[in-house]
Amino acid sequence: MKIFSAKQVREWDAFTIANEPITSIDLMERAATACFKWITEHFISTETYVIFCGTGNNGGDGLAIARMLLQANETVVVYILEGEKRSDDFSVNLERLKLLLPQQTFIDITALPIISPKAIIIDALFGTGLSRPLKGVTTDLVNHLNNIGNAIISVDMPSGLYADSSSNGNCVIKAKYTLSFQVNKLAFLLAENSRFTGTKHILDIGLHSDFYHQTPTLFNSIEHADVKLIYQPRNQFSHKYNFGHVLLYAGSKNMMGAAVLCAKACLRAGAGLVTVFTEDGTQSVIQVAMPEAISSTEADFEKLSLKKSAIGIGPGLALTENNKTLLKKIVDGFSGPIVMDASALQMLSLDIELLSHRNLTPAILTPHTGEFEKLFGKTFDDFERMNLALQKAAAINCYIVLKGHHTLIACPDGSAFFNTTGNAGMATAGSGDVLTGVLSGLLAQGYSQKDACILGVFLHGKAGDIAATKWGQEAMIAGDIIDALGEAYKSI
Repeated sequence: MKIFSAKQVREWDAFTIANEPITSIDLMERAATACFKWITEHFISTETYVIFCGTGNNGGDGLAIARMLLQANETVVVYILEGEKRSDDFSVNLERLKLLLPQQTFIDITALPIISPKAIIIDALFGTGLSRPLKGVTTDLVNHLNNIGNAIISVDMPSGLYADSSSNGNCVIKAKYTLSFQVNKLAFLLAENSRFTGTKHILDIGLHSDFYHQTPTLFNSIEHADVKLIYQPRNQFSHKYNFGHVLLYAGSKNMMGAAVLCAKACLRAGAGLVTVFTEDGTQSVIQVAMPEAISSTEADFEKLSLKKSAIGIGPGLALTENNKTLLKKIVDGFSGPIVMDASALQMLSLDIELLSHRNLTPAILTPHTGEFEKLFGKTFDDFERMNLALQKAAAINCYIVLKGHHTLIACPDGSAFFNTTGNAGMATAGSGDVLTGVLSGLLAQGYSQKDACILGVFLHGKAGDIAATKWGQEAMIAGDIIDALGEAYKSI
């Protein structure tokens, strides 16, 4: 699903108004109705709704929600933070509200409101149009609301949060729930904002579909419908060689668990065959733990890589001079797709420009944040890191799968995809080894690098979600993700 900037969202509103056609005040009514329905479905017989409104269109949403709650016989208190000007739709909704609630309180810097501990706060101060930090009485109000501990529902965006750039250091509402409209916002997918957004809900308000289909964007979220289009059902007359043969350079004498996890995930992802290169004395680990895999101690890379469909390198691999030389041979000498993780990324950081030689089959790198910064340099916020990933993916012609809660795929064509599956239970040893195996297995089956990345991170996260429902997030281990890959496939 596409992710639009704040400017594009405003253009989408205008397009809908012009082409549906619908008036702006009626479109605001549609957005407020969606919020009202969500609120009344999730909060029953609450003591009071206390609604804080700015004087722009976000405040207009808040006033319309207040009117609907009053019409539903709820207790509502409205506070208005006077701004430099009032939008037309705010003014219309203020007049409508006065028929039901003659008294609205305009906030005074000398008297911040006292709010019952049981009240639900609705934040409609500022939306996606905000482009400068909050200050003065607004900062005092936001800090006050954050400190009193009531549940806060933010409409569109938590007030103070920028949609398209970092809000680090800004004063921002800490919402328990954020009700936004139509599509995800870029800010919602970056970890630095999670303390502000709470649980996010994207509400459909019927913006015109033609704008969505006609408007290009570099940013996308990965949804079920997207991976369903990518997934390739099997031909029932196929044999194992139709699904590729993966070569894994993974594991060492004290890290064979990483090799086992990677190989298991690779086969569970659908690869026809998997060969694991192992050090002398470690073959029995693969043969016992993973009888479906092949183990090999063949040191001749050219011989071992013959007829292999894809290579995965790095999980549990020892940081030796031989392996550094091997990495260079793979990058320079293997024409098929490769996935690089863990130790391979540490070795690659010594000469990242190696990857620029691979014009036809760009490599896939799967760093966590620390590995990413070792490869490409220190960054100071998630937006800077995202932009650097996009810049480097294009500059050295590779796919960067930057692991996190919403894993980012930075593509060499400049596009970016954020995953929407997965949970904190996956923050456990070996989870990254499983992802390397999944990606390698998909590449071996003939998926393109981009499709393998998109489908791979979705499956990996979906399997993690299935495992979490069985075991709970705290009790999950990486093997649980592998065991749930079959159900993850069945879900699509």
